[in-house]
Amino acid sequence: MEHASLSLTGSVQRTFWRFAIPSVAGMLVNGLYQVIDGLFVGHYVGANGLAAMNLAWPILGLIIGFGILVGMGGGAIMSQQRGAGDEAKASSSLTASLWLILLLSIVSSGYLALSGSQLLTLQGAEATAYQWALDYISVFQWGAIMTIASGALPMLVRNDDRPNLATLLLGIGALLNIVLDYLMLGHWNLGLKGAAIATVISQATVAVFALLYFCSNKASIRLALEFINLKQLMQVLKTGSSGLVMFLYFSFIVAAHNTLLLKYGSVEYVSAFAIINYIALLYYLIAEGLANGIQPPVSYYYGAKQPKHIKTTMILALKIVLGLGLCTTLIANIFSEQLIGLFTTEQTGLVQITIEGMRLHLFALCLDGFLFVASVYFLSVGQNREAMLVALGNIVIQIPFLLAFPAVLGTQGIWLALPLSNVVLSIIVAPILIRSLSHRSEPVVEMKTKQGLPFF
Repeated sequence: MEHASLSLTGSVQRTFWRFAIPSVAGMLVNGLYQVIDGLFVGHYVGANGLAAMNLAWPILGLIIGFGILVGMGGGAIMSQQRGAGDEAKASSSLTASLWLILLLSIVSSGYLALSGSQLLTLQGAEATAYQWALDYISVFQWGAIMTIASGALPMLVRNDDRPNLATLLLGIGALLNIVLDYLMLGHWNLGLKGAAIATVISQATVAVFALLYFCSNKASIRLALEFINLKQLMQVLKTGSSGLVMFLYFSFIVAAHNTLLLKYGSVEYVSAFAIINYIALLYYLIAEGLANGIQPPVSYYYGAKQPKHIKTTMILALKIVLGLGLCTTLIANIFSEQLIGLFTTEQTGLVQITIEGMRLHLFALCLDGFLFVASVYFLSVGQNREAMLVALGNIVIQIPFLLAFPAVLGTQGIWLALPLSNVVLSIIVAPILIRSLSHRSEPVVEMKTKQGLPFF
């Protein structure tokens, strides 16, 4: 399989696409089985099944976020160290990342065992939706290490100059998950517990193959035979923390919407929210894949002190995510009934609820992509404080919106809270990003030293 090697002599645009295409493809393949989960659950279990999965998702968000923390944090550091020519430190960072996966999996299992049912109740879950969501969560209590490892390791493989291999690993997991979903739900009628088992088995397959790669002679960065290096481990934690917070933000958004939709609406509104999320998922996957894809080259250019290459890469990424977001919103509005019909055959008020929610909730979808790219850029160049601003900012801004809007506008206010908070945060972040890109005639690291900006 071809290496997508990083260098300073090739075309920046070509390097961008060599990393972006496999990353986006990997996200699409990996995300495909989430959509397939929704299709199978919607048709074999029904609207209550969709609602139960949506209630379980924010609780599992911490575990998925841990995988992103390790993958983005460890990957960014590895690429920076490789760009600076320090292969030994890159190897040590890889080993520290694996230790961190093990430690965080222990924390995750305890978290689900102690808090899973309470967090479902806190969202307002009850009756059938509560029990099905609890069944779904219980499987991940024992499979947490696979969830974290399958999220982190493909990112680390990508940062070892193997984006195509990372995509292949995700593709294997996705195809296996689709087959197992069909068996678990379509033939064996195991419900949401079966869907969760299928996911964990698929994640375990991805994790094992990725680990075997790093133990092979084909890996550029090999595992270092060392015990826990606390300094490297803390560096991975610090660098990847904004990625975790960003994902916890998404979990918070889903949980808050679930709670408010049950309060001001009904279980049908939670089902509608799940369908809207599945429809928007294609754009989210492309935007996140593109953002993850630019991280290795941007981190490498940062380590090699090439700010012009960073600027060229960022401008290209932003043009794509903003344009694609506008097109996705247009398509969702024109073909709303056809898209909704993929996930439900119920001719009830669910379709109309979903149409209204989709048109209000997705009108500023392109700004989600902008914030994805901005957050990864800040992380990639070591601006952890700014990355954390993006991650925390939307939570801080959205809380008052979620508290105030439903009281005045009812369910319409719930649908509008997220896009309007994205508008406000983008107005804050855009000047910071523009200044960071435009005012650098010298390397980022030197500028940070002169300005005295602390790491978060």
